[in-house]
Amino acid sequence: MGLATPDTRHLRDTKYSTVYEPAEDTYLLLDALENDQSTLHSNPPTICVEIGSGSGCVSAFLGQLLHPTHALILSIDINAAATEATKETTLKTNCSTAFEQCRTRFVQSMFDRLAGGVDVLLFNPPYVVTPSEEIDVSAEASAWAGGVDGREVLDLLLPMVPRLLSPGGRFYLVVIEQNKPLDIIRQLAKHGVVGERVLERRAGIEHLSILRFIKSTI
Repeated sequence: MGLATPDTRHLRDTKYSTVYEPAEDTYLLLDALENDQSTLHSNPPTICVEIGSGSGCVSAFLGQLLHPTHALILSIDINAAATEATKETTLKTNCSTAFEQCRTRFVQSMFDRLAGGVDVLLFNPPYVVTPSEEIDVSAEASAWAGGVDGREVLDLLLPMVPRLLSPGGRFYLVVIEQNKPLDIIRQLAKHGVVGERVLERRAGIEHLSILRFIKSTI
C-alpha cells in the first residue's frame, strides 16, 4: 500500500489563498519519490531541501517516506503564506523527520552552510511559459510564471545545483516539454550531475516529467 498523501485541507482558509495547491505535477513528484523509497532508505539522506514548498505537501510526504530515518527537511518559499502552510502541513505528519521552514528565494542566505551537503534537493518550479514581466508580479504568479521557455526562474537555480549537492546527492525536478528537459540534462552533466527522465504524465495540455539527477561521487 502506498503512502498517504499529506493532509492539506487547511489550504481552504483564506489566509492561504495565494498558496499553490497540490496538483498533477505535485502528485507526479510524490510518485517519483515513492518509487525511490528503497534507495533512499539504503542510503539515508541527512539534509533535504525543497525549494518552493508551497503547500508543504512534498516536504511532508518525503518526511513520511524517510521515516524512521532521522533527516532534516528544509522547506523554502518566497511566499510568507506558503511557509506558514508548509509548517501546518508538516506539523500533521507523524514521523521522525525534523522540519524547518524558511522564507527566502532559493537558498541565498544559507548557501555557504548548505554547499556540498544537500543529499536530496526538490524543485517544482514555476514552469509555465509567460512573458518575463509576469514573473513575481504577484504571490500567486510566483508559483507558476516561468518566463521565456518557462526557464527563467529555474535557470537561476541550475548553476547552484552542482555546488549544493553532496557526492551522490539527488535532485528531483518537475518540468514540461517547453522547458527543454534534454537541454537541462546536458547542462548539468557538464558539472558531474547526471540526469534522466524517470516519470512522465499528460495533464491536460501539459506533458509533465520528473527529471532525477545524481551527483558523481568521483
